[in-house]
Amino acid sequence: VQLQASGGGLVQAGGSLSLSCTVGGRTAARDTVSWFRQAPGKPREFVAGINWSGRSTAYSDSVKGRFTIHRDSTKTQVSLQMNGLKPEDTAMYYCAASRALDTTTRESAYVNWGQGTQVTVSS
Repeated sequence: VQLQASGGGLVQAGGSLSLSCTVGGRTAARDTVSWFRQAPGKPREFVAGINWSGRSTAYSDSVKGRFTIHRDSTKTQVSLQMNGLKPEDTAMYYCAASRALDTTTRESAYVNWGQGTQVTVSS
């Protein structure tokens, strides 16, 4: 499975950004896909995830109500709409794929990772 993340950038606090993850490979449409992020000096953390069907989603408490994850009908495009951005959302964002049947926050369950896209929120 190959993953390509895009859409990061610089935005003011309160603004919005949309990240996109293109998932390729024979099993891409059956994988759970999630977004993680890592800020400088901090461990990588789970942000949001969506299962293969798109019917099951999960969010970290810090982004719930502000971020929305979506999977298109081809199952190979996963987007993360980020609204109400805060300076503490500044991080490198990664998409990752897991063979788990449902969303999982366990980083160890994700074996395929994209290259990351930087999100910077200014105050």
